[in-house]
Amino acid sequence: MSIRIGLTIVLGLLVSQNLCAAGPATSQRWDFEDSAIGKLPDGWKVEGTNQDGPVATWEVTEDKSAPEGARVLALTKPNHTSGGTFNLCWTDKVSFTNGELSVRLKANDGKEDQGGGLIWRARDKDNYYVCRANPLESNIRVYYVKGGKRTMLKSAGIDMASGQWHSLKVLHEGEHIHCFFNDKLVLDVDDNTFADRGGVGLWTKADAATSFDGLEVRPIETTGKDAQPAPAK
Repeated sequence: MSIRIGLTIVLGLLVSQNLCAAGPATSQRWDFEDSAIGKLPDGWKVEGTNQDGPVATWEVTEDKSAPEGARVLALTKPNHTSGGTFNLCWTDKVSFTNGELSVRLKANDGKEDQGGGLIWRARDKDNYYVCRANPLESNIRVYYVKGGKRTMLKSAGIDMASGQWHSLKVLHEGEHIHCFFNDKLVLDVDDNTFADRGGVGLWTKADAATSFDGLEVRPIETTGKDAQPAPAK
């Protein structure tokens, strides 16, 4: 076999491997029905931004009112009294850049704060985007958290009852962010603070005890930087 033919075969194999690696991304969905009560889903972790005191207790619990089955993922105990702590339950096993994230949430308790929301493009516990809905303030807001400092990008008023299930959805492509509450577009903003892919998860503030169900991450297939499983660690 000549050197030229050998190089052609090797280059062909490399191209084939690259095409396979860049294939269509798959959606990720958690209804928590297969997770054990009192535990976290596989690959998830609990952390806090500006943590002051013990981290919050997040766990899979039973809730027969849940829209996606009888099990939900909830912050059941804040375990601290810090009004400036952001409670995170998230995973870096799924890496997201462009696409859609959606979840159902129910605000169960909280005197200083209630409700919660989604985080995405998360580098770590101190750097991510967050969209959250708060029934005490009757608003929905989108922020970026950089170096532990939260900066609001946009806010809108909503009607949100505590103790009831609501839907929250984020569409993010490039610098453009759309946020929906109960299937209605309420926020539209551009930002380039975090351009690279990162983890996804759930968020509450201070003493907000909230249940979440039906979390879904869906990629935009045409972007080339889609939500897809990260390599196993």
